[in-house]
Amino acid sequence: MAGTAVLERVTWRVAKVVAVHDETATARTLALAVRDWPGQVAGQHVDVRLTAPDGYSAVRSYSIASAPNSDGYIEITVERLPNGEVSPYLTQEVMIGDELELRGPIGGWFVWRNDQMEPIQLVAGGSGIVPLMAMIRSHRSAGSSAPFRLLYSVREPETVFYRDELRALSNQGDAAVITFAYTRVTPKDWPRAPSRIDAELIASGTWPPALRPTSYVCGPTLFVENATDLLIAAGHDREKIRTERFGATGERK
Repeated sequence: MAGTAVLERVTWRVAKVVAVHDETATARTLALAVRDWPGQVAGQHVDVRLTAPDGYSAVRSYSIASAPNSDGYIEITVERLPNGEVSPYLTQEVMIGDELELRGPIGGWFVWRNDQMEPIQLVAGGSGIVPLMAMIRSHRSAGSSAPFRLLYSVREPETVFYRDELRALSNQGDAAVITFAYTRVTPKDWPRAPSRIDAELIASGTWPPALRPTSYVCGPTLFVENATDLLIAAGHDREKIRTERFGATGERK
């Protein structure tokens, strides 16, 4: 059975693009209908393979943004890198009806499962929000009572992924507590000057260490290392901090 599961996960499947949605000026969400999709756990990712007419192929890994479901649809969100091989096509050229090659789901450590009842602290930098959004959506769709908090660092308001959905969640106090950190430009009358996540923000924007939350930190390498160090310095248990590093396009490293 274990061997069968491994073979199933590495099998390339055909995914048809059924919807596209621009999250920001440089990021796009693709909804994909995947043949024989086995289902996923929040936090997992997929490999996407593009093959040129001359046979050259490029593979990139992207987190699944949608909550687990049984209807064979998943969403990925891709941020464009001007000199990239894959992200410009996925964010500018791909159209509804196009087919992609996809392999997954992949990953079993940086995941949130519905039976986790402890407080959950999510810390995202830029496109690192994608797998954490899957956790938020899974938490909501499962009707979980686990307390959720999100600390989301972005350059400016226009670079926030899933802006309307996060705003709606912020107005539903029991769904998730959301704190933004803007590093370059803040909204009008924002109480905090543009700055990176620091010890003060960790103290005010995350669960107290005494609650022993499980923390998921995702973003560029330097962001992840800094946020993890700040959590540990604040008293959080290193063993309860899970990390995932992203590249500039939202690709997982």
